[in-house]
Amino acid sequence: MNKNITNSNNTKKALGLFGKYLSVWVFLCIITGVLIGKYLPIIPTTLGKFEYASVSLPIVVLVWLMIYPMMLKVDFSCVKNCFKRPKGLTITLVSNWLIKPFTMYLFAFLFFTIIFQNYIADALAKEYIAGAILLGAAPCTAMVFVWSHLTKGNPTYTLIQVAINDLIILVAFVPIVSLLLGIGGVVIPYDTLVLSVGLFVVIPFLAGYLTRRGKIKKSSSEHFEKKFLPKFKYVTEVGLLFTLVIIFSFQGEVILNNPLHIGLIAVPLIIQTCFIFFLAYVWAKIWRVTHDIAAPASMIGASNFFELAVAVAIVLFGLSSGATLVTVVGVLVEVPIMLALVRVANRTRGWFAQPDSKMVESKAIKN
Repeated sequence: MNKNITNSNNTKKALGLFGKYLSVWVFLCIITGVLIGKYLPIIPTTLGKFEYASVSLPIVVLVWLMIYPMMLKVDFSCVKNCFKRPKGLTITLVSNWLIKPFTMYLFAFLFFTIIFQNYIADALAKEYIAGAILLGAAPCTAMVFVWSHLTKGNPTYTLIQVAINDLIILVAFVPIVSLLLGIGGVVIPYDTLVLSVGLFVVIPFLAGYLTRRGKIKKSSSEHFEKKFLPKFKYVTEVGLLFTLVIIFSFQGEVILNNPLHIGLIAVPLIIQTCFIFFLAYVWAKIWRVTHDIAAPASMIGASNFFELAVAVAIVLFGLSSGATLVTVVGVLVEVPIMLALVRVANRTRGWFAQPDSKMVESKAIKN
């Protein structure tokens, strides 16, 4: 009983008020946004006027607020140590980039066009598949640190995995999304896709990297971690919540007319999340990877960089599109599913070899 209470307290502390109840906040944003769209339509109409090259300027600002603080946390200098323990990194990269985007497409196609064909119109099914593709091609960045902490993962190795993933997103996201959208029959101008990645990945990436480097050079790494980063503690959360309210103010009519679709969309997303987790987790078990690396490696592929997926969906398909709705439902279902997988990882810790605690502590201090 005491152990369960301790684990619950650790979870709350790691996730914080926002992360622990993320699905609740998202649900409240759905209600707020839908009500605004129905009873105060002048708000989304006015916001819709602030566009340039079909890009919503308010959304651009809010997405930068979401992603920039996450990029500040990633120390890309640790990439030079990435090949010292290659098994965990191999599992992460293969799962994320050679398997996950394609299984996401297959699950989305299976459910939206075949299993649920009597409930979803063909045109809308294509948009839903497009949204799922965007989620599948964007492995998690920020929340992985939380999942790693909750499973007692190796913090240094988790940081390396996240840093490598962020670098790969810069070059792999566009071609993978373009390929799968083409297979799904959705034609998107390549330059528009490149523009969206430039806006929502490259700019925050460079801003975060240069800020981190400049601040550490000016003061110290300790000052940056303990004094500067805390200033951005709630910036990502606020940006996300406001973005969701705006999205749902545009999505109100779609949701009111098709409330069942939220549940239908959630089904393949949940199956995909669990599939990728267990694929990577079992692979790590077969390869005899220690649990402190196996658990985070599995979590990175299972969860999504939903901030990026939401932003790109808005640019490519619009605020009121089915693709954008799918990426937001991804936000809604991710936290409870990932917390369930955290419990699975913790309960099966004994299946894996355990690291030398003294060695882990030494490495964490050194890095």
